[in-house]
Amino acid sequence: MSYLVISTSLNPESRSLLLAKEAHRLLSLKGKAELLDLRKARLPHFDGGKSAQSRAVKRVKEKIQKATTIIIAAPVYNYDVGAAAKNLIELTGDAFTDKTVGFMCAAGGKGSRMAFLGLAGSMLMDFRCLIIPDFVVADKGAFEGERIVEAFTNERLQLLVDKAVKLDGAGLPK
Repeated sequence: MSYLVISTSLNPESRSLLLAKEAHRLLSLKGKAELLDLRKARLPHFDGGKSAQSRAVKRVKEKIQKATTIIIAAPVYNYDVGAAAKNLIELTGDAFTDKTVGFMCAAGGKGSRMAFLGLAGSMLMDFRCLIIPDFVVADKGAFEGERIVEAFTNERLQLLVDKAVKLDGAGLPK
């Protein structure tokens, strides 16, 4: 069993990356875990054709295929997950088939707490992902500089990690 945490933010001062790093740290205590930062992956924009054949996409897709459980960390822009997260799914979608998937979002305010539901629903329907029912949505107040300081956010993050460990690979065919 292995865990993959994907930070989908392209912002150099990303708060969702801070969530991803903490989830990766906690998962590393439980087993083999890898952190994939999309800023470094250099994925092309999905064009419905040749973009999915690029080397960068093939490398990322292989990491997704090897993982049994994936946690996606995404920023929220305009009450929805950032476009880079959707682009990732469009480029690598079938690699997510039957995977256990969790979500963490860094949002501007409390009104964005359900921003990831559209993406989660499409992954459930299109790729039969088992969606971990414990989500993390952290607004600006959860962070001070490079640290997650809000107790509630840290508790939710630990809950997500614990559930990821418990459900690891549960979506995969036996």
